[in-house]
Amino acid sequence: MTDASSVEKHGAHATAGPAADDEMELARMGYKQELKRDLSLMQNFGVSFSIISVITGIPSLFLFGLNTGGPAVMVWGWIVVAFFTTLVGLAMAEVCSAHPTSGGPYFWAAMLSKSENAAFASWVTGWFNLLGQVAVTTGISFGCANFISTLATFDTGFVPTANTTIGIYAAVLVTQGLINTFGVHLLKYINNVSVWWHAVGTTAVVIACLAAAPEHQSAEWVFTQFIDNTGLDGDGWGTRASHAYVVVIGVLMAQYTLTGFDASAHMTEETHNAALMGPIGIVMAIGVSAVLGWFLILGLLFSIQNLDGTVNSETTQPVAQIFLDTVGSKGAIVLMVIVIGAMFFCGTFSITSNSRMMYAFARDGGIPGAKFFHKVDTKRKSPVRTVWLACTLSFILGLPSLGSTVAFSAATSIATLGLYISYGIPIALRVVYRDRFVRGPFHLGRFSYPVAIVACVWILFISVAFILPQANPVTDQTLNYSIVAVGIILVYALGFWLLSARKWFTGPVKQIAAEGMGIDVMDPANAARLEEEAEGEKAR
Repeated sequence: MTDASSVEKHGAHATAGPAADDEMELARMGYKQELKRDLSLMQNFGVSFSIISVITGIPSLFLFGLNTGGPAVMVWGWIVVAFFTTLVGLAMAEVCSAHPTSGGPYFWAAMLSKSENAAFASWVTGWFNLLGQVAVTTGISFGCANFISTLATFDTGFVPTANTTIGIYAAVLVTQGLINTFGVHLLKYINNVSVWWHAVGTTAVVIACLAAAPEHQSAEWVFTQFIDNTGLDGDGWGTRASHAYVVVIGVLMAQYTLTGFDASAHMTEETHNAALMGPIGIVMAIGVSAVLGWFLILGLLFSIQNLDGTVNSETTQPVAQIFLDTVGSKGAIVLMVIVIGAMFFCGTFSITSNSRMMYAFARDGGIPGAKFFHKVDTKRKSPVRTVWLACTLSFILGLPSLGSTVAFSAATSIATLGLYISYGIPIALRVVYRDRFVRGPFHLGRFSYPVAIVACVWILFISVAFILPQANPVTDQTLNYSIVAVGIILVYALGFWLLSARKWFTGPVKQIAAEGMGIDVMDPANAARLEEEAEGEKAR
């Protein structure tokens, strides 16, 4: 995705140069280096890979998948979603390469808009990205709490309730917050462990289940069986509406799982050679996760011993029942620990990414209490205050689970919608203002425009699909409240903008000029680079 001319054109960030090159790039965007920059490509990739976490998303929504389309939708829907998600990732990576900063999508939206619309585009994108970031942490860590509750029932008399699960969820968030507060210097090492845990752990789960299963489902069942259990009284959406409707809402499992790869963008201010490594991290995370996730789905489906017993398992988690049916209680404990460990790593890095986005948005005055939340802990060089803001908001978003049977799938819908809408806005702006786009070292050449268009169409499709009812009949217990959460953010963002924010929010704030960083503008290479970037900014 690179060529010689682009490397020459963006030499300061197209090669693995010293940290000063990255600082100059950050200064060009108007920011000073406050976060500790010590991540490599593999560690940048690892954050997104750990947040996508196929061994978190698939087990968490496996019951939803079995009931909403069954094996056929789970297997083939994954391939379709992976293809379109890859296109979204490629379009995002191209924009990330041009603007590698922790702000991610909301910063890109400002840079890709006309100057008179930049602040508004940045404001709306930022709030949808914040909603998605909070919701994805909720989905991950609440799923972790659910699996811990399930594990506690093995060979015991423990019966989990909504209250106990919420308590475990709070404990998980607090622990993850503490790691992001006091263990920030260890995150890159934890990241390395997480990558191997996910890769080796997922492989081990698949092999263990397939090797130990007394019987295997037929290939015909795995690849073609359609199931519609979306009706609480037996009258599912496939009967009331159509099977196509069930297929559309059934791809939530795949789309939610393949979400969160913007983490590589949010970590660019901590990554060496960020304009190239950040985009590559995005694409690598999607590609590796897509392949690994498909094999995990196949392994679990082939290992199902009794469909009714799996769907209606007393453990409430069909994946846990598959473990019990294949490897026994002791083996199941080991496999559950692998899954829970992956979920915990996933949630930890979700908070890392979330806090960086909030820090950047606060730095630009985009959230209430911005002056308080944009402070960086000078000792740890980490945005500790937004770490705990992320934990608090994620806990609040999980509270509806106390009174709703579909709260978890709704939270995953909110995460998917919030994040993908925030991905789609800058991609759409890149399409509309294609002549103003100044590309970075990672670009798609002649495929750039068509890939961006298809990505926008796909995001529009899922934005409608995931606010639709997921259970029939629709009651206060089965309401897909993602439309409520998205509506609140939309009303807040537009209403607050009209009433107040348009008067003071100006979009990304320029903290410094290049000279303020001690960059030698008389150096021919630096001078040429800064002049070129200034022309690009002027064109916008």
